[in-house]
Amino acid sequence: MNHHTKEQDSQYIMHTYGRYDVALVRGEGVYAYDEDGKRYLDVSSGIGVNSLGYCHPDWVAAVSGQAATLQHMSNYFYSPQASSLAEKLCALSGMAKVCFGNSGAEANECAIKIARKYSFDTYGEGRNEIITLRNSFHGRTVTTLSATGQDVFHNYFFPFTEGFAYVEAGDIDVLKNAVGDKTCAVMLELIQGEGGVNILDQAYVQALFDFCASRDILVIVDEVQTGVGRTGSLFAYQRYGVQPDLVTAAKGLGGGLPIGACLCNQKLSGVMTPSTHGTTFGANPVVCAGANCVLDLVAQPAFLQEVEEKGAYLEALLRALPQVKNVRRMGLMVGIEIDQDAHDIAAKCVANGLLIITAKDVLRMLPPLVITREELAEAVSILKSTLKECQ
Repeated sequence: MNHHTKEQDSQYIMHTYGRYDVALVRGEGVYAYDEDGKRYLDVSSGIGVNSLGYCHPDWVAAVSGQAATLQHMSNYFYSPQASSLAEKLCALSGMAKVCFGNSGAEANECAIKIARKYSFDTYGEGRNEIITLRNSFHGRTVTTLSATGQDVFHNYFFPFTEGFAYVEAGDIDVLKNAVGDKTCAVMLELIQGEGGVNILDQAYVQALFDFCASRDILVIVDEVQTGVGRTGSLFAYQRYGVQPDLVTAAKGLGGGLPIGACLCNQKLSGVMTPSTHGTTFGANPVVCAGANCVLDLVAQPAFLQEVEEKGAYLEALLRALPQVKNVRRMGLMVGIEIDQDAHDIAAKCVANGLLIITAKDVLRMLPPLVITREELAEAVSILKSTLKECQ
């Protein structure tokens, strides 16, 4: 790798990431290339962002065309790209309205604000507590860190935003016992991505939704990582047969550009009014053009069916590896339990030409949704040889 790039990074960029020793300079499809021209098969998608892979021609045309037309404007004006994207998202999700931001953390902040304002408007002051699940991850702002149900994140940045309580996932009685007069919402990921690709049980999720509905406790589903086709349906909650009050999306929605979306149901559609929320770059027309392209491709039933079928194919290949103890999967969101150190294996995979990531103690695959079976087989082949050489 070019040592100048690494030295620049070390000198001028805050050290908030532990980087692999690779500098990527271009990409095409599911492959990325470094400064020396070495090719890498990417099954991480920039942590689930590059849903159409690198530089999909339709996406490039949409983004570059909009960039050459109108790159930004104030949210005091109407945007055809934003309104078109909002209509698609609402129609496809069964939700009523959407608020656009720039990231998953921002989308979750918006959902938290809506839940608390709805409760304030309806029940008055003091009913503002939100229950989240242990091992959850909801973002890195002070408030979304507080919402995150992992003690390791509740450090350094005191005082954290108050008004959050945490329960273990999977036991509905534990959740019921945690609910009190101050509870306004429950916030959860149906698959805890950063928490280790933990897939919540169908019966637990249904019981949670039923219980909350009976008490007018809002349910916020964080689909920042699971949304936009990742699980084989447009949103993971659609596979569970439930309908949230609020749902958040980001990552794969923009296809590589920063976007966040908070969607609400009809009951909440009038909660937020002018000046209660906003962001300068939210609904940026270039980003929305990219997201419109992503949805036009990903939301097709045949495309989503392919995601699930390719995921099943990948799971079968992985389970055939002797070092793999278990595979946690829905669609193309995959956690791989191995009998070796996942972080060490991930680093060695990168050296061997496979870009893969981890989640706690498991290997994690979030391949581009357009990946082929042949490319999945190539990825597993690299993983297989890496696992073997590390025994």
